[in-house]
Amino acid sequence: MTYQHRYADNTPCALPVGKVVCVGRNYAEHAKELGNAVPAEPILFIKPRTAVTSLLQPVRVPPGQGACHFETEIALLIGSTLTQADEDTAREAIAGIGLGLDLTLREVQDALKAKGLPWEKAKAFDGACPLSPFVRPAPVADLANLRLRLQVNGENRQDGNSSDMLTPVLPLLVYMSRHFTLEPGDVVMTGTPRGVGPLLAGDAVRVTLGEDLLVVETRAV
Repeated sequence: MTYQHRYADNTPCALPVGKVVCVGRNYAEHAKELGNAVPAEPILFIKPRTAVTSLLQPVRVPPGQGACHFETEIALLIGSTLTQADEDTAREAIAGIGLGLDLTLREVQDALKAKGLPWEKAKAFDGACPLSPFVRPAPVADLANLRLRLQVNGENRQDGNSSDMLTPVLPLLVYMSRHFTLEPGDVVMTGTPRGVGPLLAGDAVRVTLGEDLLVVETRAV
C-alpha cells in the first residue's frame, strides 16, 4: 500500500510525501541512556520518502540485522516552504502534528559510529519512519508542552513531553530551515525521550499524543 499523508479526522491531505528531517539527541535523558554526550546544537539527519510508511499498518522489523529499536517522536507535517525562517513563519507552516517512530537498527548504527561512518543504513532503510495520521494545529494548545507516550504489550516504555526538548519545536524548525529548505509534504521528527528499546515481531504497540488528542495502535511483524 502506497503511503499518503492523512489527517486524523479522515479529511483529505493533498500534500505530497517528501523527505523527513530528523534531530538526534534532542532530549538530554535519551542521550544519557545511550551513553552519548548532550550536544551543544541540534544533530540533523534525513530519511528519504521511501522510509515513510503508515503507523496504521503493521510495523515491519527488518530481519537479520540485529536489534531494531523504537524511538517515539512528535512529527510535524510541513505545509509551506521554509527557508531561513523565523519562528512566526515556522508556526504558520505547520500543517499537522502527529507521532512517528524513528526505527533504528541499533547494532548497525553502533558499528557505523565506531568507524566514523554515516548512519543511513541504520536510520533510513525502507519503512524506517512509520507515521501516524496528523491532527490539525488548532487543537494543540502549546507546542512547548505536549506529551507523547508509547506502550509495548501494555507496558509503558516512553513517556515524554516537548517541554524537555533541548531545542524546542519552533527554534528547531528555524534551525533546520537554515540548513535544509523544508518543502510542503516534508515531515520533521523532533527527537525522542528516554526509554527506547527493541521492537520484536508480535509486539503490540500503542502511541498517544497529548492526553487523548491522538491514539494509534499497531503491531510489529
